[in-house]
Amino acid sequence: MSTTTKPVNQKAWWLVLPVFLCVAFSAILPLMTVVNYSVQDIISPERRVFVGTEWFAAVMRDEELHAALWRQLTFSLSVLIVEIPLGIALALSMPSQGWKSSAVLVMVALSLLIPWNVVGTIWQIYGRTDIGLLGTTLQSLGFDYSYTGNATHAWLTVLAMDVWHWTPLVALMCYAGLRSIPDAYYQAARIDGASKFAVFRYIQLPKMRGVLMIAVLLRFMDSFMIYTEPFVLTGGGPGNATTFLSQFLTQKAVGQFDLGPAAAFSLIYFLIILLLCFILYNWMQRVGTQTEETGHE
Repeated sequence: MSTTTKPVNQKAWWLVLPVFLCVAFSAILPLMTVVNYSVQDIISPERRVFVGTEWFAAVMRDEELHAALWRQLTFSLSVLIVEIPLGIALALSMPSQGWKSSAVLVMVALSLLIPWNVVGTIWQIYGRTDIGLLGTTLQSLGFDYSYTGNATHAWLTVLAMDVWHWTPLVALMCYAGLRSIPDAYYQAARIDGASKFAVFRYIQLPKMRGVLMIAVLLRFMDSFMIYTEPFVLTGGGPGNATTFLSQFLTQKAVGQFDLGPAAAFSLIYFLIILLLCFILYNWMQRVGTQTEETGHE
Protein backbone atom coordinates (compact mmCIF):
# COMPACT_ATOMS: atom_id res chain seq x y z
CA MET A 1 0.00 0.00 0.00
CA SER A 2 1.59 3.25 -1.11
CA THR A 3 1.49 6.35 1.03
CA THR A 4 1.15 9.78 -0.50
CA THR A 5 2.89 12.76 1.01
CA LYS A 6 0.75 15.84 1.27
CA PRO A 7 2.53 18.87 -0.18
CA VAL A 8 3.44 21.54 2.33
CA ASN A 9 2.17 25.01 1.53
CA GLN A 10 4.11 27.79 3.23
CA LYS A 11 2.15 30.66 1.69
CA ALA A 12 0.23 31.20 4.93
CA TRP A 13 3.37 32.73 6.44
CA TRP A 14 2.70 35.80 4.28
CA LEU A 15 -0.25 36.51 6.56
CA VAL A 16 2.22 37.12 9.39
CA LEU A 17 4.06 39.78 7.38
CA PRO A 18 1.72 42.68 8.36
CA VAL A 19 2.29 41.86 12.03
CA PHE A 20 6.06 41.95 11.57
CA LEU A 21 5.79 45.28 9.76
CA CYS A 22 3.64 46.76 12.53
CA VAL A 23 6.06 45.56 15.22
CA ALA A 24 9.02 46.89 13.23
CA PHE A 25 7.56 50.38 12.86
CA SER A 26 6.04 50.60 16.35
CA ALA A 27 8.76 48.95 18.45
CA ILE A 28 11.99 47.94 16.71
CA LEU A 29 12.75 51.18 14.84
CA PRO A 30 12.05 53.44 17.87
CA LEU A 31 14.15 51.12 20.04
CA MET A 32 17.06 51.31 17.60
CA THR A 33 16.73 55.11 17.62
CA VAL A 34 17.01 55.13 21.40
CA VAL A 35 20.06 52.83 21.22
CA ASN A 36 21.63 55.25 18.73
CA TYR A 37 21.03 58.25 21.01
CA SER A 38 22.33 56.39 24.08
CA VAL A 39 25.89 56.20 22.71
CA GLN A 40 26.08 59.79 21.45
CA ASP A 41 26.27 63.28 22.90
CA ILE A 42 23.59 65.28 21.08
CA ILE A 43 25.06 68.79 20.92
CA SER A 44 22.62 70.07 18.27
CA PRO A 45 20.43 68.55 15.54
CA GLU A 46 23.44 68.68 13.22
CA ARG A 47 26.25 67.91 15.70
CA ARG A 48 26.67 64.76 17.74
CA VAL A 49 29.69 63.02 19.26
CA PHE A 50 30.11 59.29 19.89
CA VAL A 51 30.69 58.66 23.62
CA GLY A 52 30.27 54.87 23.85
CA THR A 53 29.00 53.69 27.23
CA GLU A 54 29.71 56.96 29.04
CA TRP A 55 26.03 57.79 29.53
CA PHE A 56 25.28 54.29 30.84
CA ALA A 57 28.05 54.60 33.43
CA ALA A 58 26.85 58.07 34.46
CA VAL A 59 23.26 56.89 34.83
CA MET A 60 24.23 53.84 36.86
CA ARG A 61 26.17 56.07 39.30
CA ASP A 62 23.32 58.55 39.70
CA GLU A 63 22.14 58.51 43.33
CA GLU A 64 18.81 60.11 42.38
CA LEU A 65 18.19 57.17 40.07
CA HIS A 66 18.95 54.73 42.89
CA ALA A 67 16.45 56.52 45.15
CA ALA A 68 13.79 56.56 42.40
CA LEU A 69 14.37 52.85 41.73
CA TRP A 70 13.95 52.03 45.42
CA ARG A 71 10.72 54.06 45.58
CA GLN A 72 9.48 52.33 42.44
CA LEU A 73 10.21 48.82 43.75
CA THR A 74 8.54 49.62 47.07
CA PHE A 75 5.48 51.00 45.31
CA SER A 76 5.14 48.08 42.86
CA LEU A 77 5.50 45.47 45.59
CA SER A 78 2.95 47.32 47.74
CA VAL A 79 0.55 47.35 44.78
CA LEU A 80 0.86 43.57 44.39
CA ILE A 81 0.52 42.91 48.13
CA VAL A 82 -2.72 44.93 48.31
CA GLU A 83 -4.38 44.50 44.92
CA ILE A 84 -3.97 40.75 44.33
CA PRO A 85 -5.61 39.54 47.59
CA LEU A 86 -8.22 42.30 47.37
CA GLY A 87 -9.03 41.39 43.76
CA ILE A 88 -9.39 37.70 44.68
CA ALA A 89 -11.68 38.56 47.61
CA LEU A 90 -13.79 40.81 45.40
CA ALA A 91 -14.10 38.12 42.71
CA LEU A 92 -15.16 35.51 45.28
CA SER A 93 -17.86 37.81 46.67
CA MET A 94 -19.37 38.62 43.25
CA PRO A 95 -22.59 36.80 42.23
CA SER A 96 -22.14 34.18 39.53
CA GLN A 97 -25.58 34.08 37.91
CA GLY A 98 -28.56 36.24 37.04
CA TRP A 99 -28.94 39.97 36.45
CA LYS A 100 -27.02 40.74 39.63
CA SER A 101 -23.91 39.24 38.07
CA SER A 102 -24.12 41.55 35.05
CA ALA A 103 -24.89 44.59 37.18
CA VAL A 104 -21.95 43.94 39.51
CA LEU A 105 -19.59 43.39 36.58
CA VAL A 106 -20.53 46.76 35.11
CA MET A 107 -20.16 48.54 38.46
CA VAL A 108 -16.78 46.92 39.18
CA ALA A 109 -15.45 47.85 35.73
CA LEU A 110 -16.46 51.53 35.95
CA SER A 111 -13.15 52.75 37.37
CA LEU A 112 -11.25 51.09 34.52
CA LEU A 113 -13.05 53.31 32.01
CA ILE A 114 -11.74 56.54 33.56
CA PRO A 115 -8.69 58.06 31.80
CA TRP A 116 -5.49 58.11 33.82
CA ASN A 117 -5.19 61.90 33.99
CA VAL A 118 -8.82 62.17 35.13
CA VAL A 119 -8.09 59.65 37.91
CA GLY A 120 -5.33 61.92 39.20
CA THR A 121 -7.67 64.94 39.07
CA ILE A 122 -10.43 63.06 40.92
CA TRP A 123 -8.10 62.11 43.75
CA GLN A 124 -6.58 65.58 43.79
CA ILE A 125 -10.03 66.96 44.65
CA TYR A 126 -10.94 63.95 46.80
CA GLY A 127 -7.90 64.48 49.03
CA ARG A 128 -8.32 68.21 49.59
CA THR A 129 -9.00 69.14 53.19
CA ASP A 130 -11.44 71.93 52.34
CA ILE A 131 -13.80 70.29 49.81
CA GLY A 132 -12.58 66.71 49.37
CA LEU A 133 -14.42 63.84 51.05
CA LEU A 134 -11.25 61.99 52.05
CA GLY A 135 -9.40 65.07 53.26
CA THR A 136 -12.29 66.53 55.29
CA THR A 137 -13.12 63.12 56.81
CA LEU A 138 -9.54 62.54 57.98
CA GLN A 139 -9.33 66.09 59.32
CA SER A 140 -12.56 65.64 61.28
CA LEU A 141 -11.16 62.42 62.77
CA GLY A 142 -8.15 64.31 64.08
CA PHE A 143 -5.56 63.39 61.44
CA ASP A 144 -3.38 66.21 60.14
CA TYR A 145 -3.70 64.90 56.59
CA SER A 146 -1.93 66.69 53.72
CA TYR A 147 -0.85 64.88 50.57
CA THR A 148 0.90 68.06 49.37
CA GLY A 149 2.97 68.63 52.50
CA ASN A 150 3.57 65.21 54.03
CA ALA A 151 5.66 62.66 52.11
CA THR A 152 4.06 59.63 53.80
CA HIS A 153 0.54 60.92 53.19
CA ALA A 154 1.36 61.61 49.53
CA TRP A 155 2.80 58.12 49.03
CA LEU A 156 -0.17 56.42 50.69
CA THR A 157 -2.60 58.54 48.68
CA VAL A 158 -0.94 57.52 45.41
CA LEU A 159 -1.08 53.88 46.52
CA ALA A 160 -4.77 54.17 47.46
CA MET A 161 -5.49 55.81 44.10
CA ASP A 162 -3.82 52.97 42.23
CA VAL A 163 -5.65 50.35 44.30
CA TRP A 164 -8.99 52.04 43.59
CA HIS A 165 -8.26 52.32 39.89
CA TRP A 166 -6.78 48.90 39.10
CA THR A 167 -8.05 46.38 41.65
CA PRO A 168 -11.19 45.84 39.49
CA LEU A 169 -8.94 44.55 36.69
CA VAL A 170 -7.57 41.85 39.01
CA ALA A 171 -11.10 41.09 40.22
CA LEU A 172 -12.47 40.69 36.68
CA MET A 173 -9.62 38.38 35.68
CA CYS A 174 -10.09 36.25 38.80
CA TYR A 175 -13.86 36.23 38.21
CA ALA A 176 -13.28 34.87 34.69
CA GLY A 177 -11.00 32.19 36.13
CA LEU A 178 -13.61 31.19 38.71
CA ARG A 179 -16.35 30.93 36.09
CA SER A 180 -14.22 28.56 34.02
CA ILE A 181 -14.12 25.94 36.81
CA PRO A 182 -16.52 23.04 36.00
CA ASP A 183 -19.37 22.45 38.46
CA ALA A 184 -18.22 18.84 38.87
CA TYR A 185 -15.40 20.04 41.14
CA TYR A 186 -17.83 21.84 43.46
CA GLN A 187 -20.18 18.85 43.49
CA ALA A 188 -17.34 16.54 44.49
CA ALA A 189 -16.32 18.98 47.23
CA ARG A 190 -19.88 19.07 48.61
CA ILE A 191 -20.04 15.28 48.63
CA ASP A 192 -16.75 15.13 50.56
CA GLY A 193 -17.98 17.78 52.99
CA ALA A 194 -15.17 20.22 52.17
CA SER A 195 -15.21 23.61 53.87
CA LYS A 196 -15.23 26.90 51.94
CA PHE A 197 -11.57 27.42 52.74
CA ALA A 198 -10.72 23.91 51.49
CA VAL A 199 -12.64 24.59 48.25
CA PHE A 200 -10.69 27.81 47.78
CA ARG A 201 -7.34 26.25 48.70
CA TYR A 202 -7.56 23.07 46.64
CA ILE A 203 -9.96 23.93 43.80
CA GLN A 204 -10.36 27.65 43.12
CA LEU A 205 -6.84 28.89 43.80
CA PRO A 206 -5.05 26.23 41.68
CA LYS A 207 -7.52 26.75 38.82
CA MET A 208 -6.93 30.52 38.97
CA ARG A 209 -3.16 30.17 38.80
CA GLY A 210 -3.03 31.06 35.10
CA VAL A 211 -5.09 34.24 35.35
CA LEU A 212 -3.37 35.21 38.59
CA MET A 213 0.00 34.94 36.88
CA ILE A 214 -1.19 37.25 34.11
CA ALA A 215 -2.73 39.64 36.66
CA VAL A 216 0.48 39.80 38.71
CA LEU A 217 2.65 40.46 35.65
CA LEU A 218 0.27 43.09 34.25
CA ARG A 219 -0.05 44.94 37.52
CA PHE A 220 3.68 44.77 38.20
CA MET A 221 4.61 46.09 34.76
CA ASP A 222 1.95 48.79 34.81
CA SER A 223 2.77 49.97 38.34
CA PHE A 224 6.47 49.96 37.50
CA MET A 225 5.76 52.30 34.56
CA ILE A 226 3.24 54.52 36.35
CA TYR A 227 3.47 58.17 35.40
CA THR A 228 0.25 60.08 34.74
CA GLU A 229 -1.69 59.54 37.97
CA PRO A 230 1.02 60.56 40.48
CA PHE A 231 2.19 63.37 38.21
CA VAL A 232 -1.30 64.89 38.15
CA LEU A 233 -1.94 64.26 41.85
CA THR A 234 1.34 65.32 43.46
CA GLY A 235 3.70 66.33 40.64
CA GLY A 236 6.28 63.97 42.15
CA GLY A 237 6.27 65.76 45.50
CA PRO A 238 6.45 66.73 48.18
CA GLY A 239 10.15 66.82 47.44
CA ASN A 240 10.82 63.59 45.56
CA ALA A 241 8.54 61.38 47.65
CA THR A 242 6.42 60.27 44.69
CA THR A 243 8.93 60.79 41.89
CA PHE A 244 9.08 57.38 40.27
CA LEU A 245 11.32 56.17 37.46
CA SER A 246 9.08 57.33 34.63
CA GLN A 247 8.94 60.88 36.03
CA PHE A 248 12.70 60.82 36.57
CA LEU A 249 13.11 59.88 32.91
CA THR A 250 10.76 62.66 31.79
CA GLN A 251 12.76 65.22 33.76
CA LYS A 252 15.91 64.05 32.01
CA ALA A 253 14.49 63.97 28.49
CA VAL A 254 12.04 66.89 28.50
CA GLY A 255 12.98 69.10 31.44
CA GLN A 256 16.75 69.07 30.94
CA PHE A 257 16.75 67.92 27.29
CA ASP A 258 19.59 65.48 27.96
CA LEU A 259 18.74 63.07 25.17
CA GLY A 260 21.86 60.93 25.56
CA PRO A 261 21.48 60.19 29.30
CA ALA A 262 17.70 59.90 28.86
CA ALA A 263 18.13 57.31 26.09
CA ALA A 264 20.63 55.34 28.19
CA PHE A 265 18.28 55.46 31.16
CA SER A 266 15.38 54.33 28.93
CA LEU A 267 17.29 51.20 27.94
CA ILE A 268 18.28 50.49 31.55
CA TYR A 269 14.65 51.02 32.60
CA PHE A 270 13.50 48.62 29.87
CA LEU A 271 16.01 45.95 30.92
CA ILE A 272 15.08 46.31 34.61
CA ILE A 273 11.41 45.66 33.78
CA LEU A 274 12.30 42.66 31.62
CA LEU A 275 14.58 41.18 34.29
CA LEU A 276 12.13 41.65 37.15
CA CYS A 277 9.22 40.24 35.13
CA PHE A 278 11.36 37.23 34.15
CA ILE A 279 12.29 36.61 37.80
CA LEU A 280 8.70 37.07 38.95
CA TYR A 281 7.30 34.77 36.26
CA ASN A 282 9.78 31.96 36.99
CA TRP A 283 9.19 32.28 40.73
CA MET A 284 5.42 31.97 40.28
CA GLN A 285 5.90 28.99 37.96
CA ARG A 286 8.11 27.25 40.51
CA VAL A 287 5.71 27.97 43.38
CA GLY A 288 2.78 26.66 41.31
CA THR A 289 4.65 23.47 40.39
CA GLN A 290 5.61 22.82 44.02
CA THR A 291 2.00 23.39 45.11
CA GLU A 292 0.72 20.88 42.54
CA GLU A 293 3.28 18.29 43.63
CA THR A 294 2.32 18.80 47.29
CA GLY A 295 -1.37 18.43 46.42
CA HIS A 296 -0.77 15.14 44.56
CA GLU A 297 1.13 13.73 47.54
